[in-house]
Amino acid sequence: MPARRGFLTGAALLAAGSAVRAGAKTILPKAAPISIVPLWPDGPPGGIPAGLAEQEIPRSPTGPADDTAFLHVTRPVLLHCRPTRPNGAAVLIVPGGGYVRVAIGLGGEALLRAFAAAGYSAYLLRYRLPGDSWQAGPDAPLQDAQRALRLIRSRAWVDGFAAERIAVWGGSAGGHLAARLVNAARPVYAAADAVDALPLGVKAALLLYPVNLMTGPFVHAQSRQELLGAAPRADANGYAAEAGVAAGSPPTFLAHALDDGVVPVDNSLSYLAALRRAGVPSELHVVESGGHGFGWAGEDGAPLPWTGLALRFLARHGA
Repeated sequence: MPARRGFLTGAALLAAGSAVRAGAKTILPKAAPISIVPLWPDGPPGGIPAGLAEQEIPRSPTGPADDTAFLHVTRPVLLHCRPTRPNGAAVLIVPGGGYVRVAIGLGGEALLRAFAAAGYSAYLLRYRLPGDSWQAGPDAPLQDAQRALRLIRSRAWVDGFAAERIAVWGGSAGGHLAARLVNAARPVYAAADAVDALPLGVKAALLLYPVNLMTGPFVHAQSRQELLGAAPRADANGYAAEAGVAAGSPPTFLAHALDDGVVPVDNSLSYLAALRRAGVPSELHVVESGGHGFGWAGEDGAPLPWTGLALRFLARHGA
């Protein structure tokens, strides 16, 4: 995720132990181990479509070797990073990729490690993509997200956090999926085991530069096409991230840059309006510049301002 100097100020940086502090050149505990947790005991619902083969590719031909993305995901998993100093809470991180890939790479791993450094039992989701002919169609990613949330909750005692203190972070198309997850009124898959008896609620949601709108001039066309196909659909607005916002939606933090040339800021503005109509505690931080896909830290290694604001928001709402 590219850093943007326009997003840096000296304010709003939150010290989270010795690992995350303003001005630090190294904020992420590189040695923190990451474990892999499969989502489904017997494979994804409906089985794997014939001929589908998962691929891991470089995000950029000139980037680091470990900055990768996944295409045609067939084995959805959680990557888990344990905190050094637990705060008793967990976070599910849902990365983006326009629903055509899952951009794990350096940015996703950096978020994973940074949330762990801030005390959270941190999980990163590698989810199936809706354009890969899954039986569930546009709900295939949501099936994985719902299963991931329940699986995280089932691990609360083992991983050392309170089962009711779970937050969700989502960025770009991952923000759309995270919003669908936290606003879903019901499960979208049949129970696979005892884990699926657990509830789906979260304490709070963090949505950065989220894909939201599915119609109109500010839509992210690639995400919409991957979700709903190229032909116009009468039910397209029902797949907007804001469509499920209701009084019971969790407190929500949004951040977006005015110069985002990928997902226009209007997506966050519209989502905030839906939260306000429903009376959901929320806040939106809009900056002049920052582009799309800013991560946890800037070029100097210090956390960007949104991180301190977001961590305080989570603490304020019990996550």
